[in-house]
Amino acid sequence: MKILTLIPARGGSKAIPGKNVVDLGGRPLIAWTIEAAHAAGMADVIVSTDSPEIAALARDLGAQTPFMRPAELSTDSTPAIQVAQHALRAVPGPWDSLLLLQPTTPLRAAEDIIRACDLLRSRNDLDSVISVVFVGGTHPARMKYLRDGLLIDPPFAEQIENQNRQTLAPMVVRNGAVYLSRCTVIEAGSFKGQRCGALLMPRERSINIDDSYDLDYARWIVSRH
Repeated sequence: MKILTLIPARGGSKAIPGKNVVDLGGRPLIAWTIEAAHAAGMADVIVSTDSPEIAALARDLGAQTPFMRPAELSTDSTPAIQVAQHALRAVPGPWDSLLLLQPTTPLRAAEDIIRACDLLRSRNDLDSVISVVFVGGTHPARMKYLRDGLLIDPPFAEQIENQNRQTLAPMVVRNGAVYLSRCTVIEAGSFKGQRCGALLMPRERSINIDDSYDLDYARWIVSRH
């Protein structure tokens, strides 16, 4: 299976300026993802960015930057699927699948990437493999709508108030670490497709850095482990 590994890393970020190159454990944030991809044996690792600084850093870290991402695909609201489609058009294949690794989920391990690739290779019935983590105490059945200062139960609310977590049906949420999709699925406008395999990951490798609190937490995890 011929896989194009794509690391999207635009230069702009409002919550954390320069987020993709911010320090985490003595290394730029993007370095964690590039190094994990290489450690997993991914041969074709490219970085899609609109930033010359990030592009130069990516090349120093051994990634390829065969193009600069256009400005119209580098906004806060640009869907990730459009970035993936652009990369497939910009880098001639033929490719069977695209592996999207977001720098903002830096603690994924090489083994997570390898397991995703092995799963897609072994299952012809799958369109994709996406990494997830158990929701734990933030189970959707415990969530409420907020209307006029009142808590309103959604249709999927717990059957009894303060229902024990152990009695709720286990649920997972995407953690942003690994998206592995067949190219035909991406070209059709989806990462998931019709049949998506689940790559379960532990909480300590599922941190998704969106704001300064997430970054502080990631730094604490790195300092501990």
